[in-house]
Parts: sequence; C-alpha cells; structure tokens
Amino acid sequence: MTGPRTAVAEPRARFRDLLAAEWMKLWSLRSTPWALAVGALIIIGINVNATIADYTNWPRYPEGIRTSYVPSWSIRNAFTDGSGLALMLITGSIGALTIVGEYGTGQLRTTFAAVPARRSVVAAKTAVVTAVMVAYGTAVAAFSFWVSQAILSGRDIGLSIGYPGALRAVVGSALLAPVCALVGMGIGAIVRHTAATVVTLTFVLLLLPSLFNERNHWTATVLHALPQGAWERLTQLGVPPVHVPYPWTLTGAWTVYGLWALVAVVVTVVAVHRRDP
Repeated sequence: MTGPRTAVAEPRARFRDLLAAEWMKLWSLRSTPWALAVGALIIIGINVNATIADYTNWPRYPEGIRTSYVPSWSIRNAFTDGSGLALMLITGSIGALTIVGEYGTGQLRTTFAAVPARRSVVAAKTAVVTAVMVAYGTAVAAFSFWVSQAILSGRDIGLSIGYPGALRAVVGSALLAPVCALVGMGIGAIVRHTAATVVTLTFVLLLLPSLFNERNHWTATVLHALPQGAWERLTQLGVPPVHVPYPWTLTGAWTVYGLWALVAVVVTVVAVHRRDP
C-alpha cells in the first residue's frame, strides 16, 4: 500500500529565472530579430548614403565648408539626423511592444499568476530590454562611425575614435537606443494599446522636438530636455555649423538621458503594479 500523496510546493522563482523567461519571450517574437536587423540596415544605410554624397561632392565644396568640415561635419555623417530619428522610432517601438504585446495576448496575466511579484517581473523585463538595446545601439553606432569615417578617410577628412569627443559621440548615440526603448515601455504600460502607444511614442520622441527651437531660452531649455536634444549635443563636435544662442552642457545632456530612463522605469513599474493586467 502507498500512503496519501502530499503536494510538493513549487520553488519560488529566482530573479535569474525571470531574466531567462523574459529573454525567451523577447526572442520568441518573430518581429524582434527582423525589426532589429532591418532597422540596423536603415540606420546605417542613411549614414552611408550621406557620407558617399559628401565624398562625391567634396571637390565642389567651397573653401569655407572645407575648412569647417572636420570635425563638425565628419562626425555628423556618422550620426545624421535621419538615422537618429530612425533609431529612436525603432528602439522605442520595440520597447513598447515588449509590454503592450503581452497585454494584448493576455500573457502578462499568465505571468503574474505564476509569479505574483509584479515588480520583480517588470525589473527583469527592463533589465533584458536594456541589455539588448545597449548591445544593439553599440553595434549600430560603432559600425556607422567606422564605415563613415573609413569612406571619408579617402579625402583625408575622416576621424579616428581617438579624436577628442569621438568616443563620446559613439557612446551617446549607442545609449540613445536603451533610453528610447525604456520610454516606449513606460508609454506602453500606461496606454496599453499598440496603435495608440506607437502614435504617442512618435509624438513624444520625434514630433515634440520639432515644436521647439533655439530662439528663446525657454524653448531651448525644453528642446535640450528631450532625448533628441541630448543626443544632438552628445554627438556634436567642434563649433556648430549653425549659431546656438543657448548652448547645452555635456553634463546636462547625460543627465537628460539618465532622468528619462529612470522616470520611464518608475512609470512602468508603478503602472504595472497598480493596474490589473
């Protein structure tokens, strides 16, 4: 005879188990690798196209442009405005979909049923998204810098990574990816609807900066306080080609990055913790 069976309690999920689960959920989506790969091609393609145009037109540039080309325009070829907008939109959308998608499919409810510690789940998701986006941003920014400066070196106007400020520009562009991804997560946790989240994200990251300019102190302050404004300051080398009446500091730009990421994480944790999935 056998005695009555006793229930065996499942061991409590450890944080590394949550990290592994979030890692699998992120890469189980077919859209994730495709979006990252196509996005990288678009971003690098924009920069390479601008660099080739400057390389081709260089003999026809007037002396004034040639004199000021290094380093202001050389570094801008590696991080063009178009590529920056594409990077913000792509990484922000992926960050948003990591949480909005789970709301849509109901997977988040299943996750919380298995792991009631919501804050730990969100912390694991945030850590995975941040790590992936740091790696992605670093790869895209480093390759954009290398290929653009390699092309420009044919005209003796390329920069090395040891040029003063070049490494900072690469790091600043690389970190734009996780900052925007976390902003996307925060907006997604509040809005919870895919289309509305992407529209809100596009307005905050891409359209809002276009509403402000450098003409007045307060509008310049708002512009500098946005991720796009901080990115432009961090990737700026030498004297700006256009006069900036209210220049921003590098410390201020790094602080903007940190505050947007911190606020986005707090918003995500609070929204997911306090609202039903």
